[in-house]
Amino acid sequence: MGAAPMQALASFRNDYSEGAHPRLLQALVRASAAQHTGYGLDAHSVRAAELILARCGQPQAQVHLLAGGTQTNLLAISAFLRPHEAVIAANSGHIATHETGAIEATGHKVLVTPHVDGKLTPDGVRALLAENTSEHMVKPRLVYVSNTTELGTIYRKAELQALRALCDQAGLLLYLDGARIGCALTAAGNDLSLADIAALTHAFYIGGTKNGALLGEALVVVERSLQPDLRYLIKQRGAMLAKGMVVGAQFEALFEDELFFELAAHANAMAQRLQDGLKAAGVPLLIDSPSNQVFPILTHAQIQALAGFTSFERWSPYDDSAAVIRLVCSWATGQEAVDGLLSCITGLFRHDPPRSATGS
Repeated sequence: MGAAPMQALASFRNDYSEGAHPRLLQALVRASAAQHTGYGLDAHSVRAAELILARCGQPQAQVHLLAGGTQTNLLAISAFLRPHEAVIAANSGHIATHETGAIEATGHKVLVTPHVDGKLTPDGVRALLAENTSEHMVKPRLVYVSNTTELGTIYRKAELQALRALCDQAGLLLYLDGARIGCALTAAGNDLSLADIAALTHAFYIGGTKNGALLGEALVVVERSLQPDLRYLIKQRGAMLAKGMVVGAQFEALFEDELFFELAAHANAMAQRLQDGLKAAGVPLLIDSPSNQVFPILTHAQIQALAGFTSFERWSPYDDSAAVIRLVCSWATGQEAVDGLLSCITGLFRHDPPRSATGS
């Protein structure tokens, strides 16, 4: 097919292939040398919560440190809803596509509506409210969004404000999945802060797993009425870590200075270098993503050839001759790795250019 470089490239499959940033590993080494109170009541977890709440500007909020994103979504949504209540999400939403029916397994239906560039819109929420109007159907109660979205796009402040206004009007809760919230808050064009998100949502979580931590997410519950008995439910769901300091020490290190945001900004910068290089070479893109996920459209032959040099997600079909792949940069992605991938893809593209793609 052409002169693609004949050496293995770094993986671009996801942003959690590496272990943890050295400063977090050092924090864990220091914490491991001492004894701690268990179940998230250790000094590191307590201080991590204090640092997060200071950033959020919501001293009345609760912070619960958990292991992973699906676990956090499952725990939070099932805790916040009564048995007959349902979730509204974009049809691309993580809880609707990549969590193995975890929310439904707790007895709560996920109602989906078409996304717009990966985002949920007020019109989409209104359409589902209009369809579910009686006790013969589930009752919509919680609106789920993710920032960044599954397509790497971000919510602007006005968009979250519009969703929150609709939620207040309709008596709905607004919950934000922040698996990649660091990348959202450091992306070009972002006008939200962590404090803004805390003010506009009833609950959200801050993702550590995809931003330099070994594991860990910080669930922030702002709404007081959602806070009672959460530790009981965390324990009941098997989500309460005996060695809670393992997550606490990492979030303490992430938030005692700007490290959390620095790691996310680096991942974004590497992805934008990659995306800009693909654009310059004429490689079509599914969407213009401002964050750490890039979605090129390649022919099936190009994808097969590229798989010989690196790993990536085969995202979705595009047409009979092409498909979309996803390339993800992380806190540990180096410029040389990005440039090597660019050289490989542009070489393949020059020898087998696809026909023009729409929406690029």
